[in-house]
This record gives sequence, C-alpha cells and structure tokens, in this order.
Amino acid sequence: MGYESKLKNKEADDLFDAIMSISNRDECYRFFEDLCTVKEIKAMAQRYGVARLLLDRKTYSEIEEVTGASTATISRINRTLQYGAEGYTSVIGRMREAKEKDGGEKSPE
Repeated sequence: MGYESKLKNKEADDLFDAIMSISNRDECYRFFEDLCTVKEIKAMAQRYGVARLLLDRKTYSEIEEVTGASTATISRINRTLQYGAEGYTSVIGRMREAKEKDGGEKSPE
C-alpha cells in the first residue's frame, strides 16, 4: 500500500500521473508554465533549493544569502524536513545519487 497523503483525491492523482508522464525538461517547463504562475514556479524552485542547502547543513544566513529566502521560509522548510512526509529527502537523495552516477551535472534538454 502506498503513502496516504492528506491531499489524496482523484484530481491530485490525475495531476501527479500527468507530471510523472513528462518525458524531458523542455516538456516540463512548458507544462508548468501553463499550470502555474511564474511566481509559483519560482517559489517552488526556491523551496527546493533551501531544502537542498539545509540537507547540506548550511546555516540560515548562508541559505538566505544564496537563495534570497526569508528566515521564516527556511524555518518552515526545516520543520518539513524534520516532521514532514520525507518527500524532499527522498527526491533530493535520488537526484544526488543520479548526479554521482553520471559523474556530474546533467545536461539541459
């Protein structure tokens, strides 16, 4: 049995199935530009970056300087890393493993 999210419903299932069907970065950009506002995409990208830096054990001031995120945002993401659904941890871990396996940065598509 899979993870039981509080958000789980048919519409979310359909959305996540659509996201999982995306085949490359260019298609991902096009889909998310249609789905979200620029501000929403930038906020998600910033939160992901903050989570990566927190997992690297960077200080709040270092993270704030690199990402421009507020200490409130950094704190909220830190709580999520500690008490959340472990989504950041699993995905960031998988991305790091893939990067190490590929021997460095993935090339843009």
